Amino acid sequence: MRTRRLRRTPRRRLLTTSLAALTAAACIGAVGVDRSPAAPEASDTAPVAASDPVGPPEDDFASAFAYSLAHPTAVPSGANDFACRPSAAHPRPVVLVHGTMENRYDNWAALSPRLKEAGYCVFALNHGGSSGPLLGTEDMAASARQLADFVDRVRAATGAAKVDLVGHSQGGMMPRHYIKYLGGAAKVDKLVALTPSNHGTTFSGLGLLALVIPGGNAVLGAGCKACSQQLIGSDFLKDLNSGSETDPGVTYTVITTRYDEVVTPYTSAYLDAAPNVSNVKLQDVCPAELIDHIGISYNDVATRLVFNALDPAHAQRPTC
Repeated sequence: MRTRRLRRTPRRRLLTTSLAALTAAACIGAVGVDRSPAAPEASDTAPVAASDPVGPPEDDFASAFAYSLAHPTAVPSGANDFACRPSAAHPRPVVLVHGTMENRYDNWAALSPRLKEAGYCVFALNHGGSSGPLLGTEDMAASARQLADFVDRVRAATGAAKVDLVGHSQGGMMPRHYIKYLGGAAKVDKLVALTPSNHGTTFSGLGLLALVIPGGNAVLGAGCKACSQQLIGSDFLKDLNSGSETDPGVTYTVITTRYDEVVTPYTSAYLDAAPNVSNVKLQDVCPAELIDHIGISYNDVATRLVFNALDPAHAQRPTC
């Protein structure tokens, strides 16, 4: 699965992604798929139900988002097998945490099956909303409690003492609240964050996110508490970043791109320097890489860096 390297400006790439998602959504509507609001999703503390279909692997966000419009409770392929038992090679389950206005499927339809194929026990939750597909919009403190409950369920099912977390955008930052305030420091070994909003973003960044994701403008206009909490200087972020930004018992990896137009400036993703913190810019690894905020969880270079962070003993240099 290689990301196509079309010679476009970052803004044109992002708008192309938006148009692709809109086109996919229109096609779904044209064939008569029911797009009425979904019923409240089954609790993530219950086994995966028949109403939670396992979606196919996808190579891009637009295709995954289109599928989630028709299947708002979809689980990404490879995730949420609660009979999975971690192996000696990969002793910790990996929990995937989606971003704002996203969901567990459209964020992780590529990475989840690849992790499963590599031998990991993989789990993914929906948080920050009761119906899909635009989730991750509610109070992030409440989302962190949902994450805490989900991690406890994963640990109980697998017998693992700790998990590794992989998150995108809000999903890379919000777990730090869980680690700092909800006991997560004793239950998390690694946090790998793709373009996280660790120090917030500008309102224009959130506006672009709403533009890129169909229906996002309506969500933003209706009041997205998680959005306001991610603005630079918000009370939530001031509290989260007060004192030490990290816990010494957890290893943190931040993976970002200079072409991030949602978390702006992109350097706000970085955590304060510490022995247990790695801040990685994709362009320092592959200078010609043009991937943006939305596409990073479908990008091969970023995926390789995630694998390296989860298993540094077997790290491989990404192919540019």
